[in-house]
Parts: sequence; structure tokens; C-alpha cells
Amino acid sequence: MATPGDAPKASRSEIKRIRENYQGEIDGVEIYLLLAAAEPNPERKQIFLELSKTEERHLARWADKLRDLGVDPGDAKPSARVRMIGFLAKRFGARAVLPMVSAMESTGFDNYMAQADAGPDMARDERQHARTLSTMYAPGSEGDIAGIAKRESWHRVDSGGSLRAAIFGISDGLLSNLSLVIGVAGANPDGSFIILTGIAGLLAGAFSMGAGEWVSVTSQRELFERQIELEREELESDPEQERQELALIYRAKGLPRADAEALSTRIIANRGVALETLAREELGLNPDALGSPWGAALSSFFAFAVGAIIPVIPWFFGDTTPYLIASVVMGLAGMFAVGAAVSLFTGRNAIFAGTRQMLIGAGAAAITYTIGSMIGVNTGG
Repeated sequence: MATPGDAPKASRSEIKRIRENYQGEIDGVEIYLLLAAAEPNPERKQIFLELSKTEERHLARWADKLRDLGVDPGDAKPSARVRMIGFLAKRFGARAVLPMVSAMESTGFDNYMAQADAGPDMARDERQHARTLSTMYAPGSEGDIAGIAKRESWHRVDSGGSLRAAIFGISDGLLSNLSLVIGVAGANPDGSFIILTGIAGLLAGAFSMGAGEWVSVTSQRELFERQIELEREELESDPEQERQELALIYRAKGLPRADAEALSTRIIANRGVALETLAREELGLNPDALGSPWGAALSSFFAFAVGAIIPVIPWFFGDTTPYLIASVVMGLAGMFAVGAAVSLFTGRNAIFAGTRQMLIGAGAAAITYTIGSMIGVNTGG
């Protein structure tokens, strides 16, 4: 270790950065000790203490870096924020402050990923801490069968991602094209112009939705694949560290320590199973369900088109007031149906959700019709 006399020169910004990291680890050690003190469950208390040990290793590392630069780390104290979180944990329980602590760990992961001298191991520790915290009090932990059933029921509903995307795609198409068609109709143009406007709105919106969904899913897939690849590299380079992380996650879920250790050991022994399990447990990813960009794009395109064509259909048969009313009625009926379908995912009452969606559509159509009428009158004058 360098002495102050032969320490390499460092910029003020560099020293400031390392000091901030040092302070962050002081806060990390303290927060886990406070959580351990506030947690009555022995298993969870032990997990918090083990997490504090990891933070202590990080703290020692940044302290050494400061000394190498000839800077005395001093006797830094936990921040006021950490003391406040500790007070809240003592008063309301560790579970109450967990979201704040998890956010701190996620921020630490982002910070360390951007710092070369932090190394991937420190960033990985912060990520694993955040994942462990999010698992500790999740529904279904500690053998909570009812919680597990509830969670799995939601997964079954949510696994229908295509259905969800289709419903919201139809909703977008309905709302946007109903507003567009009724707004143009308010200007009292020829019926063929309204049809042209409706088809143009349908195509423009559908292509926009499809392209946006393709870019979104492609970017997400690339990010997920990169995360899985990093997990594969970590598994190959340090399988024991990954095994320990996996065991900690299972303990956080309520599994006894011996069972968690045995289960993680069996999983890590099979690299293929280990990678898939780590992706699911640490990253929250399902490697088999990353999604197809083209499938998502086509689904969004056609879903939007289905919704957008509904308010246009009556105009193919005429352009008088009855057909205007039919367009509005069909559009609002579609909005009600979409709102009721959305209630499958939100848990809201279907009538309430459908009526709310219909009122939104009615309000948008009324506004655009009024604007269209004003423009039409002004143009005619």
C-alpha cells in the first residue's frame, strides 16, 4: 500500500468519487445492521447480517483506494437518510422500508457498472442484494400457500401477454380513429373524404404501433440477451459465488438454510439448468419467453387496425346523420367492450371499467367533433 509521500496524484473529482463510494458503503453497512436489529425473524435477521458483511468488504476496498491516494478515509458516519430509514424500520418493521433500501441497492448497481475500478463483482453484489430484498417479503414466501396460489393465478393471467397487447391495441385504434373520423365529420365534408381519412388514420396508426412495438421488443430482447450472457459469464468464471447468491435468494423466500444450500448446489451442478434458474431468480427473466419482435409488431398492427376500422364501417353505406350516429354508437360500444376486457387484468368491475372507457371515448369524440364543426364553418364562411 502506498504511503502519503509516494501516493499517485489524483484529481479532486476522482477523490470525490471514491469518497462518495466510501460513504455509500458506510450507509450500506449501517442500514443492514439496523434492519437486522428491527427484524424479529431469525432467518431474515441472519440474511441482513450477511448482506452487511458484503458491504463491509466493499467499504474496506474503497478505504484502501483512498489510502493508496494518500487520503485519510476518516471516521465517516452514516447519512441522515440512513438514520431516518433505521428509525422507520425500528418503528414500523423492516418490511416497511424495504422498497427504499432496494432502490438504494439498484442505484449502487448502476453507479458501479459505470466505474471501471469498482469491477463487475461489486456491481453484481449490489444487484444481488436488490434482488434478495425484493424476494424476502414477496407473497408466497415462508410457505404461504395462499400467497403462492394468488401469485401464480396472476402469472397465468399475465402470461397472456399477446391478449393484453391485442386489447390495448384495439383500444388505441378505436379511440384515435373514432376521434379522427367524428372530428372530420364535424366539418361536414363528402362521405368519401371521411372514409379516406378513416383509412389513412387506420394505416398511419397501425404502422406506427407496429414499428414502435418492433423497436421496443427488439431493444428489450437485446437487453435481456445481454443480461443472460453476462450471467453465463459469471456462472463460468465463479460458480461458487453464483451458488451462494442463489442460496441467499432461496433463504430470502423462506427456505431453511440447509435446504437452500442443498438446492442451490444441485442446481449449479447442471450448467444449463443453473443458467435458466439464475435468469429467473436473479434477473426475473424467462429465457423461453423473450418474445418475437415481428410477432409483436404484427399483433399490434392488426389489433390497432381492428379497432380503427369499427367507426369507419358505417360510412361505407352513407354519409347522412344516421350513419354518423351509427359510427358513434359502434365506436362507443367497442370502447365499452375494450374497457370490460381490460378489467380482466386490472381486477376492476367490468361494468365500471367499460363505462369509464366509453365516457373517455365519448369525451374525445365530442371535443374533436366540436373542433371539426368550427373549422368547417370557418372554412365555409
